[in-house]
Amino acid sequence: MTKVKSKTINIALQGGGSHGAFTWGVLDRILEDGRLAIEGISGTSAGAMNAVALADGWSHNGAEGARAKLHEFWRAVGRTGQFSPVQRTPWDRFFGNWSVEHGLGYNLFEQFSRLFSPYEFNPFNLNPLRDVVEKEIDFKRVRACSQFKLFVSATNVESGRLRVFSQSELNADVVMASACLPYIFQAVEIDGEPYWDGGYGGNPALYPFFYSSESEDVLLVQINPIERRGTPKTAREITDRIDEITFNAALLREFRSIAFVNSLIKAGRLEHGEYRNIRMHRIDADEALEGLSSSSKINAEWAFLEYLRDLGRAAAGDWLEDNFDAVGEHATLDLTGELTPEMSVGLKSHKPGKRVSDFLLQRKKPSVVTRRA
Repeated sequence: MTKVKSKTINIALQGGGSHGAFTWGVLDRILEDGRLAIEGISGTSAGAMNAVALADGWSHNGAEGARAKLHEFWRAVGRTGQFSPVQRTPWDRFFGNWSVEHGLGYNLFEQFSRLFSPYEFNPFNLNPLRDVVEKEIDFKRVRACSQFKLFVSATNVESGRLRVFSQSELNADVVMASACLPYIFQAVEIDGEPYWDGGYGGNPALYPFFYSSESEDVLLVQINPIERRGTPKTAREITDRIDEITFNAALLREFRSIAFVNSLIKAGRLEHGEYRNIRMHRIDADEALEGLSSSSKINAEWAFLEYLRDLGRAAAGDWLEDNFDAVGEHATLDLTGELTPEMSVGLKSHKPGKRVSDFLLQRKKPSVVTRRA
């Protein structure tokens, strides 16, 4: 049998609470397959946790070590979830409903988070997930991992700007900052500055790949749907949809930037080599997670995490079968199809001016900029 030559790719990992176990499954299947060599990983929130777990395990024992560490990390999350006051009701368990919104614990927590800040209802800043991260992840190995470059995003509370932390800066504080939802957790201070969830500024950030990676292929593992049909009617549904829109807004801006530069390169108005002709690919969880409410993002039952993992493995397997040959050749995600007609205006006719800041992010530079202006 002829051995298939591996192809190099960058991977961008979205955040989404427990739904990050879907991403675990995607990574597990890609590592098992072995045909994709990962050059860079950009992660936010749960995506950041998957990224550091993968790097930790890889430093210990290559791809198999990475798969083992991802399993160990999510297994630890599942053990912690056993003691959470937020659980499914017996009725939900009987009917196989993974959401927790009918449980007393969830509803009490939701009310508390609307009436009181985390500084009031959790003055000691207790966070079981931090304990899991600190216990399960060896950040010395993460920082020392030379197989790929890592980037983790968090949002500066004071400036509102995204900060992308490079691999040498990664520690438990950075990962927890990337996953810090402000109505649940106190802001995480790093170098004297407060940070919230990176999803507000980049979920995940794609632009670090343009400066630091040779590969022009980016695989996005997306677990927050961009489009959701129907108008939300209840207060909970409205809040959930606002969160989805907010956490995808920065990603859509980067989509437009990439599509804009690619169109200029194709038209010969920019030189390929000085600017990156990014080939986007995507594995999304839209179909797999359809029907799951937002409340399931805080369901940390091991059975649910395994269920999500298996969905992720299946999605990755399908994607590899259908799209592996395209890696290095052409994009399999049509970015213009992801943009509204208004956002797509000018992609073919616009000429680069003196103040086109977004598309300059796609210009190839010798080193990554870790703070975005």
